Amino acid sequence: MAESEETHTKTLQSSFPAGRVKRIVKLDKEINKLNSDALFVISNATELFIKFLAEKSSEVVVEKKRKSIKLEHLRIAVKRHRPTADFLLDSLPKPPAAQISKEPVRSRKSNDSVPAGARGIDSFFQKCP
Repeated sequence: MAESEETHTKTLQSSFPAGRVKRIVKLDKEINKLNSDALFVISNATELFIKFLAEKSSEVVVEKKRKSIKLEHLRIAVKRHRPTADFLLDSLPKPPAAQISKEPVRSRKSNDSVPAGARGIDSFFQKCP
């Protein structure tokens, strides 16, 4: 009977840091406060979603007989799962078009792809001074 009590007292933790998840959720101006239970559910749902995408992408990699997951494999996995494709496909970077002219490739640091008034996700994860 002591063994069953030990399994019930086991605490659940998310793989993501709670503070960072809370900061990301609070980027939405409509959210003022975030309950710790809601934070836990959001963290676990995000973790499950990422695991799902990784599993589906790895299936595509195995089919293509490759060794590593690339953006094209993720895009194929998202297209195959209709509910995910409905909201995520537009957020994924566009596949690179074949470059006909030999222009120099721009570095990823340029903010040309970010709309006016918005900031890139990279700037959010940088340490504040």
